Amino acid sequence: MIRAIVTDIEGTTSSISFVKDVLFPYAAEHLPAFVASHGDKPDVKTWLDATARDAGLDPADRGAIVATLLAWIREDRKATPLKALQGMIWADGYESGAYRAHMYPEVAKQLRDWKASGLPLYVYSSGSVAAQKLFFRYSEAGDLTPLFDGYFDTEIGGKREAGSYARIAEAIGVEAKAILFLSDIAEELDAARAAGLQTTWLCRPPLECPPNPAHACVDRFDAIMV
Repeated sequence: MIRAIVTDIEGTTSSISFVKDVLFPYAAEHLPAFVASHGDKPDVKTWLDATARDAGLDPADRGAIVATLLAWIREDRKATPLKALQGMIWADGYESGAYRAHMYPEVAKQLRDWKASGLPLYVYSSGSVAAQKLFFRYSEAGDLTPLFDGYFDTEIGGKREAGSYARIAEAIGVEAKAILFLSDIAEELDAARAAGLQTTWLCRPPLECPPNPAHACVDRFDAIMV
């Protein structure tokens, strides 16, 4: 029996193209000016210093740090400092109305139905918790943040590591076997299942569920069995 649902974002609730074609370019375009104007604020400086440590750079060399962050954006590096800084930059875009987060058409209704049935809902994404909250607050379907009971990012661990899912189960206080994890990435689902979670694979068109899939496989949220 499912007692909680944890969902990924990109490719699961929302299109990958929105993140890659809208959010990433916006962050890359605005990153240099953001660092120049906000780099000495404590919350920003913390992540700039973390970038310098991870890349072996001088923390005073802001030019090299910015260049590294821009390279990480191009590589889609799952680096926690980058995700935190991107979230800060994206906040300006959301709040100014530059864009709204894409949401597949059936997702909001299904999330509301699950919530109304008493199921706690959580998000686990490589984007920072702050970025996740912005994503769902400023979605095309309206503010969906009241539907979620919590958010997890890579500070709890990598998404392809079984230990991350064990820590999530412990954090939300539900047995792993009673948690359903939703993702479009088979390796993430493998890790979740290794930790004891139930899993469902989202294969959004034009992708199709493979023959004899390793996980329960659907192409939309309202086909998920709970």
